[in-house]
Amino acid sequence: MRLSTRIALVTMALVPVVVLGAGLLLLGLVARDLSAAQDATLRQRAAAALPDTRQLLRAAAQDRTGVERSRGRSLAASTLDVGVRVVSDGGVLLAEGPQPDPGLGLPQPTGDPVSFRAGGATWRVLGQPVTGLSAGVHGQLWLFAPASVVRGQTAAVRRRMLLAALLAVPVSGALAWVAAEGAARPLRRLQQRTSGLDPRTGGTRLDHRPSGVAEVDDLAATLQTALTRYDEQARRTEEALATARTFASAASHELRTPLMSMRTDLDVLGAHPGLDAGERAQIVSELQDEHARVVALLTALQQLARGDLVESEDFRDVELTELVDTAVLALRRRLPEARVELRAAAGLRVRGWEPGLRIAVENLLANAAVHGCRPGEPLFCEVELGADGNQARLVVQDAGPGVPEAEREAVFERFRRRPGSPGSGLGLTLVAQQAALHRGSVRIAPSARGARFELRLPLAGPGAAEGPAAAELPERGRWFGGPQGFHKEPS
Repeated sequence: MRLSTRIALVTMALVPVVVLGAGLLLLGLVARDLSAAQDATLRQRAAAALPDTRQLLRAAAQDRTGVERSRGRSLAASTLDVGVRVVSDGGVLLAEGPQPDPGLGLPQPTGDPVSFRAGGATWRVLGQPVTGLSAGVHGQLWLFAPASVVRGQTAAVRRRMLLAALLAVPVSGALAWVAAEGAARPLRRLQQRTSGLDPRTGGTRLDHRPSGVAEVDDLAATLQTALTRYDEQARRTEEALATARTFASAASHELRTPLMSMRTDLDVLGAHPGLDAGERAQIVSELQDEHARVVALLTALQQLARGDLVESEDFRDVELTELVDTAVLALRRRLPEARVELRAAAGLRVRGWEPGLRIAVENLLANAAVHGCRPGEPLFCEVELGADGNQARLVVQDAGPGVPEAEREAVFERFRRRPGSPGSGLGLTLVAQQAALHRGSVRIAPSARGARFELRLPLAGPGAAEGPAAAELPERGRWFGGPQGFHKEPS
């Protein structure tokens, strides 16, 4: 059922109720006013008839028949449309106009109108004691008005009220339908626009112009918000699927070589059970190396995928100084012979994803441990953390052979590693990913010796209460394939 029809039906049901309710209130007020007017008329007639009543009683007491008749006619004329009765000690002297049977008893005369029921009819009665100046002149003046007059008038009002209520049903329904049709027009336009949206065609945008109807505009704004969220969720789902596909593709491609090598070694062990101990130990060592390489590769791919799916809600204030200090201590425990010098400013905080920042710092140190020393020499590495303007700057300086200038950007690409490197080729890619995710930068700075890696991250401050908006996060899935879009400062 259409909204305009619903409104018309509800209006048709409610308007008669309102009309009848108002009519009942009006009917009560009219009945009270009519009764008050009837009582006022009785009082006025009594006041006008009182002098003639006294003279009539005096004439009756003096037995002056002519005067009595004259005063009776005058009294009847002064009471007009009400019944009048004059009673003396000797009986009824005058009875004119509508009134109950004289044989019926009347209430005590009080001078105020009262209701009196006689013979199935109800009367409004005013009894007034009358006393003259002469001795023996006393009696009662009675005025009567039928209550049916008020009832008839109120009945006429009631009939008109019912007629008005019946006429209000179709009239109010028609007017309500017309008004609702006009009021619902902006809502129908909004429905037509939304029905034309197709999520399969891409961005589901609702083109809505303000209609001036607050409810319709609010509904349109709610729909636009819901569609925006739908698009965002669809984009996230697509990005997650893309990440999963590229993860699987990269993993299968990179795992093929170590797994084939392990299969070859296992075939050799199975086919030659009589190998001497030295050859067997060499093959087992190769298997262990390949296994470690597979584990490292899967771990790096998992970390890369986590970085691709991080959301702005995951960002928190992170104590970067403490994080770097923890990573350096872990490196010293793993390589007791290494010399790792740390100079870190206290209390440096950044707004970021703590697991990702830890990955970036640990991979910079791991890269120095693997490539930052010459053959036969222990690792020597300098780590420096400080503030540079509104950025935190982490520098990792090693004493290794360094990185040729022509390759300083290529080393951040996925699976880029030196020949014979035991790494997965993803360590520096993870560093670049986290730098871009945190709106920072990473580069290999010029150095007189070894390689000097420099990671810059925005410091946390009053304006960093939240993580970056979804639109500011880097493109998802690009760290598994496609161009490397992270920002690198010029050397």
